[in-house]
Amino acid sequence: MASQPQASLRAGTFKVSRPVAYLLRLVLIGIVGGIVYLSPPLKNWPKWVSALGWVAFSMYWSAAARNSAAAKSSEATESRRVHEVLVNVALFLLYLPVPGLRQSFLPPSAAWIPAGLAMQASFFGLAVWARRHLGSNWSGRIEIKMDHELVRSGPYGLLRHPIYTAMVGMYIGTALVVGQVHSLVGVAMVLVAYWRKVRMEEAKMREAFGSKYDDYRRATWGVVPGLF
Repeated sequence: MASQPQASLRAGTFKVSRPVAYLLRLVLIGIVGGIVYLSPPLKNWPKWVSALGWVAFSMYWSAAARNSAAAKSSEATESRRVHEVLVNVALFLLYLPVPGLRQSFLPPSAAWIPAGLAMQASFFGLAVWARRHLGSNWSGRIEIKMDHELVRSGPYGLLRHPIYTAMVGMYIGTALVVGQVHSLVGVAMVLVAYWRKVRMEEAKMREAFGSKYDDYRRATWGVVPGLF
């Protein structure tokens, strides 16, 4: 978040520290490698495009993390690891054909794949837009930065957690591309991860900004406009 009557905290999702960033890259490279092994490229090109989109996202996110400001208070390492495990296992589940979970959950239609790819790309764009507004206020873990601002510009004028919205949207888009039940399990897992993180972050923000954050909260939606 970053400018105007500023509003929100880091709102990140994947990594900040270099070791974690490298780990995520290995995870995503492993996913792409698995798709290469399991899926002929011409027959399964949508999965290839989707997986490479995640690789591009992780590379951008790692590079953007370099301008994060120093933290005044931070989420415990153990808590952060819980989130990392949830989102990374969920990412694997999007693509890996788990025995017993390979059934299609979508009615037959040629429209699901382009819709899923478009959704993944659109929410990628939302994540980048929100990340740019956050500037140095961003962090992969729940933190209050030195001279932290309550960002209310850009997507933060409507949503308190637009990066989390974007992440969930990217997972759902990928699930539409893959179309199998194991992908739905991955989406369910990432929903749990961000439900947990939103609750923790809102408490931290209220502690840091008091009534100012309560006013912001009343004027915005959390993750999904019109719903939450």
